[in-house]
Order: sequence, then structure tokens, then C-alpha cells
Amino acid sequence: MDSISSAIDTLAQSANTLFILMGSVMVFAMHAGFAFLEVGTVRHKNQVNALAKIMTDFGFSAVAYFFVGYWVAYGVTFFQDAETLSAGQGYELVKFFFLMTFAAAIPAIVSGGIAERAKFWPILCASSLSVAFIYPFFEGIAWNGNFGLQAWLEATFGAPFHDFAGSVVVHALGGWIALVAILLLGVRRGRYRNGKLVAFPPSSIPFLALGAWILSIGWFGFNVMSAQTLDGISGLVALNSMMAMVGGIIAALILGRNDPGFIHNGPLAGLVAVCAGSDLMHPIGALLVGIIAGALFVWLFTLQQNKWKIDDVLGVWPLHGICGAWGGIAAGIFGQQALGGMGGVSIVSQLLGTGAGILVALLGGLLVYGSIRLLVGIRLSDEEEFNGADLSIHKIAATFND
Repeated sequence: MDSISSAIDTLAQSANTLFILMGSVMVFAMHAGFAFLEVGTVRHKNQVNALAKIMTDFGFSAVAYFFVGYWVAYGVTFFQDAETLSAGQGYELVKFFFLMTFAAAIPAIVSGGIAERAKFWPILCASSLSVAFIYPFFEGIAWNGNFGLQAWLEATFGAPFHDFAGSVVVHALGGWIALVAILLLGVRRGRYRNGKLVAFPPSSIPFLALGAWILSIGWFGFNVMSAQTLDGISGLVALNSMMAMVGGIIAALILGRNDPGFIHNGPLAGLVAVCAGSDLMHPIGALLVGIIAGALFVWLFTLQQNKWKIDDVLGVWPLHGICGAWGGIAAGIFGQQALGGMGGVSIVSQLLGTGAGILVALLGGLLVYGSIRLLVGIRLSDEEEFNGADLSIHKIAATFND
């Protein structure tokens, strides 16, 4: 009986390891989506830079999170022998891989906002510091109970801050850090003339659409696999993700007046917003969350570009920052049993937790990007920006015609 029990335990552990590994690969693949979404949106002279940033950000983020970030968030290091690390079929190692792909999304989000005018190495340094310190600081608070905030929220308001798959922990944090970096960088040259917006058309709608599709598909690994074990998997998460996604598509199509940029960012807005409460909401509630998120993205992207003159190239602040914050709050609304949800969530805790995430992002982003701006600068020269980041930084264009 002992041998049978041991075999069952090994099989269960192996299944969980494979389960979270599949999720890790799906979220890893989403970084290709980030890359092509940016490649399709920026001008042709900045396409190589977009691809290079996402790839190198991932590499440096992995190292920063391995040696520092994971320890900051969970108090776990990897300074043991391989035999010790691989215990339990290596589940804990694959769990790190899964969470690292989340952490690496922070610089990928920021990259889209600061495109076309940022220096390469200083921004890469800022990305590494964000993944090593800013992101894991709040990740540990929300997902590991660090510093007692979650315990206090539960004791005071009846429930801790709930963010199942990272509407706030990943997306809002990345979006609000990006806003700081965007404001510190300033607008692209020629973007506004005589106070009026000058259109910089996307270089490739097919690439933009490809990026949106890759992200949308990978998101089901992002959300569903956040259960982290097979016994925690829920089809409700998958259906809610789909409903929020289509809600975002519909709202962006109608309010964006058939604009393909809005259409392909609409599903991403819905998916960002549903992450936090995807395990709690009724599917109709998830649909409404996605519709509101899609509308918020179209409205705020238009407003920030035309009225506020915030040159956010991909609209990452409204898409991730605002829709992520909306997702944190929405979990407290549509997660209530009175609205068909699972319950066990407090709207006050959701408001306070979301606010805490935004505060950490703003202060951390200002510290990291502000310091690097003072020390070495973060913006390309006028000539480099005019020539494009591809030639100025990488010395090669995206395509070559004989």
C-alpha cells in the first residue's frame, strides 16, 4: 500500500508539474504577441528595435527575477544543489518559470508606451530593476501575504485583496510604471504641430493583428493556469476569460468606429480586466467587465492622445493601467453573490489593494526611471530619433530591398 500511495503521489506531482509547465510555455509565447503588437504599431524605422527590446527584456528579466525578484516576493532562492532543487519532480522550479513569465510582462508592457524614442541600454537597466524590486515588492504583498496588508484587509473588511491572475499585480502595475516612463521621456518629435495631433500610422496592421491574436490565445494559459495545480483548475476561468474578451472586441468595434487598432486591442482590454476576478464572476458579469474595459480603452486612448498630449504609442496606460485597475475593482463588484458571483470578496479590500498597486508603481517607476534619467538619460537624440531606433541603435533596417 505504501508503494501504491507513493506512486500516486509521484503521478499527481508530475501532473501538476506538467500542468504549470504548459502554462509557463503559453505565457512565454505571449511575449511574441507583445513583440508583434509593437512591431505593427510603430513606424517602419523602429520595427527592429521593438523586436530586440522584447527579447532582451525577457532575458534580463529572467536573470533579475531568478537572483533577486523571486527572493523579494517569496523568500525563495536557488542556492542549493540540483538534487535538492529538483525534489517533487521539479514542481517548484517550473512554478518559478511560470511566475517569471508574469514578471517579464512588466517591461514588455512598458516597452509599448515608450517606443520610438527611448535609449536601449538605460531602459534595459530600468527594466531589470523593475523586475528585481518594484514588481516583486507588490507581488509579495498581494500573493504571498508580505508585510501584513492582506491579513489586515481580511481582519478589517472580511476578505483579502483578490487578484487571481494579475489584473493589478501584473497589468495595472506595468501600465502605471509605463505612464511614469512616458511622461519622463516626453512626446515623439513631430507628434504635435501647432497643438494638434499628427497621425503616425501603424507600419503593419497584419503584424499588429498577429500580436493581438498571440496574446489572446496565450491569455488562457495566463488565466486558467494561474490555479497552478490540476485540482484547482476551473472551466469558469476559461469561460469568463472568453466572455470578457468578446465584450472588449464588441465595445472597441462600436466605439472605435471600425478602427483596426481599436478592434485588435479590444480583446486585450477585456482580458486584462477579467484576470483578477475570472475565478469568481458569472460569465454575464465577465461580459460586462469586458465591455466596460473595451470602452475605457477607446475613450482614454483618444483622450490622452488628443487632449492630454500624452504620447503613449500603444496605449499601454489605458489598456493595462486603467483596465487593470478596473479589473481589480470589478472583482469586488461582480464577484459578489448578489450579482451571481462566488462571493468571498470585499469591494473595500479591492479598492485599497488596487490603490496600493498603483501607488507602488508610481513611486517605484519614478525612482527607477527618474534616477536613470538623471544619471545617463533615457531619450535618444533628435537625430537618432529622426533616423529611427533601428539604424541608430541596431545599425540595420527591418527589411532590405535590392
